[in-house]
Amino acid sequence: MTPPTPHTPVTADERSVLADLTGLLTRLLQDEYGLDDIEIDLQTTFNRDLELESIDLVTLAGLLQERYGDRVNFAEFLAGMEFDEIIELTVGRLVEYVVTSLKAAEAS
Repeated sequence: MTPPTPHTPVTADERSVLADLTGLLTRLLQDEYGLDDIEIDLQTTFNRDLELESIDLVTLAGLLQERYGDRVNFAEFLAGMEFDEIIELTVGRLVEYVVTSLKAAEAS
């Protein structure tokens, strides 16, 4: 599957965003750790399930920037959280944030 690019149209619905994020996370896990058979769903946690470290979240922020541009600000999203919330962050919560951000960008 080809990862989405900034030129690929973005659909602001949960299913499409989950597919995008799954692709980005798979790419990150393959590039950084050589992992490629990872199950990712809405309940998947970044820390416990994917074992991502803080540097991986920085990489993910860059991938999100490439994909969504200024419409999605992952660093700002994380900055609004307590440490425990970041540790327990799920793919589903990020999907919700991305969908909300994309819809807000469309409305403006």
